[in-house]
This record gives sequence, structure tokens and C-alpha cells, in this order.
Amino acid sequence: YCLDSGLSWEPRSRAVEQVHLRCTEGSLEWMYPARALRVVLEPNLASARHTTVCIKPASDFQGASIYVERAGQLHLVVSEAEGARSHHVSCFSAHTPQRVALFLQASPQRDISRRMASFQYELLSNQSAAGPDFKKMALVKAMCRPCDNVELLMAICSSDFVVKGSIRNVSHDSENHMSQVDVSVQKVYRQKNRIFQQDEASGEWRGPIRTLLQCKVKKGGGDFLFTGNEHFGEAWLGCAPRFKDFMFIYRAARERGANPCEFQLN
Repeated sequence: YCLDSGLSWEPRSRAVEQVHLRCTEGSLEWMYPARALRVVLEPNLASARHTTVCIKPASDFQGASIYVERAGQLHLVVSEAEGARSHHVSCFSAHTPQRVALFLQASPQRDISRRMASFQYELLSNQSAAGPDFKKMALVKAMCRPCDNVELLMAICSSDFVVKGSIRNVSHDSENHMSQVDVSVQKVYRQKNRIFQQDEASGEWRGPIRTLLQCKVKKGGGDFLFTGNEHFGEAWLGCAPRFKDFMFIYRAARERGANPCEFQLN
């Protein structure tokens, strides 16, 4: 994870500052933005082909707009007005998978003392997510259909999180086209980061999972196996079968030797 923080500008300098980031995900903070900043994303994994770049500006993003360089031309990705919108994520295709150049153009302001242009980024490959991937979510092309058996069996092997639990509540955010599923967790099989945590007061394990509003998620009773991937510090829903249905599918696959990985049943 790359973190470039505290970038500031020498007032008398006329050169365009250039920063190289060599991680597939990270964040950048540009303090007191003035003139321009060029950010080159060059992941160290030479063999990986990252076909999509996603950018999420911070909630207090201000003072600049973000462009992507393509064949010597600048194409607007995030305007200053868009950057200030909560949960706004912009994704675009990487024409040169090994090297993506972003160009941050500062907005003309007399007083820049309290401005900071900061954002998170992720480079995604076609194989970076199981089930409905974040690239499709961000582009509002997610498939809300249930996973088939093959997708489900792959999801328990490759997802960033796999938890057994029940739905406590479902809330909807029409402005940002998202829904949030609050989960009461019985068992954490795997999680990349600490999204699912134990509540100090009740001792109960809980965590939020996001999905698209268009998927029309509703609160249902019973236990589910929640799988999915984490993006920008948030859990995004992938496959989520009822736990008893998952157990039937997994046991049948295991008897045939068709399970792609071992899963802890107890």
C-alpha cells in the first residue's frame, strides 16, 4: 500500500512536480495545491496487467481536478465539484497497463492555505475480484443475480472476506446509489482488514457490507455466508447464499473432488 502524504508546493517553482507510486493501491495527499502535479502509477508487479484504474477522492477533496493522460491528451476524470461528493468513485480503462499517468490541475484560488487534494486509488485486473467486481459496481454495471455453484465455490477461495452471519439491518442511500447491509457475525472465516469487529459493549461481532441500490437488497431471516471484496476500506458484497444452501453445495462438490479449495466447515 503506497502513501504519499504532505506533498506541498514551492511558491516560486514553475516546474510540474512528478511523483511515482509503485503499489497497486494507495493514497496521495497534495497540500496547498498550486499549478500542477503529475502522478505516475507504476506497479512493481511487471507481470500483472491492470486494466482498470479506480479513484476515490477524500470527502474534503478540494483545490484541484484530476485528469488521465492518454496519447499526449488530458481527459477529465474527477472535477473539483465531483471530488467533494461523498462516496464518488471514478473508474477508467488503463490503455498502458504497466504505467498510468494522472495529472492534477490546481484550481485558481487566491487563498490555498486550507485546501488539500487527496484521493485513494486502486489498480484492478480482470481477475482481481470474484463474482460482481468493483469495476462493474463503480460503473453501475454490476450483475445483481445470485451466484451459480461454480462462482460460489470460487468465491470462498478468492474473496477478501468470508463470514457467516445474519442481517441486522438494511439501509439505502439513494443519492449515492448504494445500500448497506449491517451484519451480525457468527464466524469470520477470512477478512483482509478489520471491517468485521467485536463490539466492546455487547461482545457481538458486527460489520457493514455495501452493495448497489439497484440490487434491491432486503432484510431476510436466517444465516447467510457473506463473501466479497474490499475496496477503499469498504466491504462490497459478492456471493451471499443461505448458509444451509452453501453447505449442501460445498459438501456435494467435495464428495466429487470438485471443490477448488478446502473450507473449514466446523
